[in-house]
Amino acid sequence: MRTPFRPLTRRGLLTGTLGSAALLAAGGSLAGCGTKAATQTEAGCVSEDLSATEKKLAFSNWPQYMDVDEKDESKRPTLDAFVAKTGIAVTYTEDVNDNNEFFGKVQNQLAGCQGTGRDVMVLTDWMAARMIRLGWIQKLDKSKLPNVEANLLPSLRNRSFDTENQLAIPWQSGLAGLAYNGKVTKEIRTVDELLTRPDLKGKVTALSEMRDTMGLLLQSNGHDPANFTAPQFDDALNKLKKAVDSGQIRRFTGNDYAPDLAKGDIAACIGWSGDVIQLGFEDDKVKFVVPESGVMLWSDNVLVPNKATHKGNAEQIVNYYYDPAVAAKLAAFVNYICPVQGAKAEMEKIDPELAANPLIFPDDTMLSKSKVFMALDEKQEREYESKFQQVIGA
Repeated sequence: MRTPFRPLTRRGLLTGTLGSAALLAAGGSLAGCGTKAATQTEAGCVSEDLSATEKKLAFSNWPQYMDVDEKDESKRPTLDAFVAKTGIAVTYTEDVNDNNEFFGKVQNQLAGCQGTGRDVMVLTDWMAARMIRLGWIQKLDKSKLPNVEANLLPSLRNRSFDTENQLAIPWQSGLAGLAYNGKVTKEIRTVDELLTRPDLKGKVTALSEMRDTMGLLLQSNGHDPANFTAPQFDDALNKLKKAVDSGQIRRFTGNDYAPDLAKGDIAACIGWSGDVIQLGFEDDKVKFVVPESGVMLWSDNVLVPNKATHKGNAEQIVNYYYDPAVAAKLAAFVNYICPVQGAKAEMEKIDPELAANPLIFPDDTMLSKSKVFMALDEKQEREYESKFQQVIGA
């Protein structure tokens, strides 16, 4: 059943307690990430799997990212069904509140080839890419993931940081695009309209998440955010700077743009699909727009860290959530893009309106216009974040 608008959405929490600025504040600690002491290899950091004798699993996830029984919030229907089906006891913890903050929690253990106490953790593309780059993530056995092999959306396969689809399996996905409130402005179709249209001056916000805002601007300049050069990034950043300097953009936000958009205090913005879906349930004048130049696609991914001792159990739960019937039940609660092919037909049995929503089940046209931001190395990550923060005034 559709849930009411939840002010603290999963994606909004991405820039919650620490946000992008924390990456710069943490610059000193990240400097060590590329050193030999911090980087691990599969041969040098061997993990033992005790799944055959230990029917348990420790699962760390974001808040509001698992379906909950509306009559009893202590119950998680799909997770409870997995436990009943497999006999695997799952310790489920909502302790991922920010990618950088979580990185700080596990950095010392993973850098030292030590266990984190977690078998599964869910992190956003760019953080997953960083941990994979550092050699901190175990490879999954594809033969144990037949549902993933059969049902993972084509647009989420073979990503640059996981070309063989065996290190990071999408849990949920979403889009970064444009949104507007039709009560206070006419429709927008392009990023350039957002950044230059006179009637929107001072009534626009953009996201403080660098990859989403800059990915859209790169596309608006005709460049590929999945494969761009430093000069192309600088061109897109100059475009953003002009919009800031002219007063077109009022401010940069996490998901706190959502109430302002709902009230009409801002007319249009760069925003996240899940937020706008929720706002649209309350007011159908609030619309999400896939820009003509393209949209950014991101995922939060299931990862099994080094020294996790229940990889086999983790593979079972990942495969379970790629059953279309299970995936549909989860998607009905979280309202982000379901990464599982076949779930749309199952959703029609639960909520036909959600099944018809292209922001949960995108059509081929929408997916063909979506891009995943390029995986950055440590130097690029620091350089691009620093430049972006200077422009947005963080």
